[in-house]
Amino acid sequence: MTSLRKLLLGEQGLVVIFAIAFAIVALTVPNFMTERNMLGLLQSVVTIGIVACTMMFCLASRDFDLSVGSTVAFSGMIAVMASNATGSIVLGLLAALASGAFVGLINGVVIARFRINALITTLATMQIVRGFALIASDGRAVGINDPGFYQLALSRFLGIPTPIWIMVLLFIVFGFVLNRTVFGKNTLAIGGNPEASRLAGVNVVNMRIWIFALQGLVCAIAGILLASRITSGQPNAATGLELSVISACVLGGVSLAGGRAAMSGVIVGVLIMGIAENVMNLLNIQAFYQYVVRGLILLVAVLLDNLRSSAAGLHR
Repeated sequence: MTSLRKLLLGEQGLVVIFAIAFAIVALTVPNFMTERNMLGLLQSVVTIGIVACTMMFCLASRDFDLSVGSTVAFSGMIAVMASNATGSIVLGLLAALASGAFVGLINGVVIARFRINALITTLATMQIVRGFALIASDGRAVGINDPGFYQLALSRFLGIPTPIWIMVLLFIVFGFVLNRTVFGKNTLAIGGNPEASRLAGVNVVNMRIWIFALQGLVCAIAGILLASRITSGQPNAATGLELSVISACVLGGVSLAGGRAAMSGVIVGVLIMGIAENVMNLLNIQAFYQYVVRGLILLVAVLLDNLRSSAAGLHR
């Protein structure tokens, strides 16, 4: 029993459990292992996976961002509208990246400099940014004028859609940043003990601002790819994304109390979220039940986080 508990709560435990669950699903669910389904599965988790890369840093530093879904939708809208207005896809993409980073920067400044609770701040910006997206589009989808915009999602490299490559690249980049850079080490230090980090010379305020600015920038990348995939700027896109992303991160071992994160765990968490939805679709389970499953996954994620924190406290 003790060894099983260690497996469940250890760093590599989730990877082992995921491998076993994946094998069971592959053997029991028809059409799961087909190339078409595998690519579709990876495509379906691109948005969650990309945003989770930086949500990991937010959670690891004892913060979180509830505005990511709204920022993704807003950035996608900006990309489409700016591209249509200027006739340049590049300018549209730059405008979207700037707008996403700006939203993240505002979050970071309000939370870090004015010391407003992250829950209240990002809940407010979630509403404000979604409102701006609805106002700008008059509540309707905005079509894409230049067919070249579609190629962001439709293009392939070595037979694999470009958005999947972008997600994998971001996994590698942010995994390296977390494990091999001062920025990553300072993020974990802030999450472990902000006051001790400050006394050790870490500029905690600037670090938190940078983390939120990065979160906004990455949300913009996800928003651009999503707009390209759904062939329009949708003001209501990515509703509820924040809960899926937080669930994936916490499932992957990122602590809600801060100070603990691993990119390998986050990747597994993202895949668990995607596979759960994919399997339900293959088995023709009604969409209503999927809400229940997503809620249960979030509950299990928080329970596992609590158990991991308790186990870590006992080992100290």
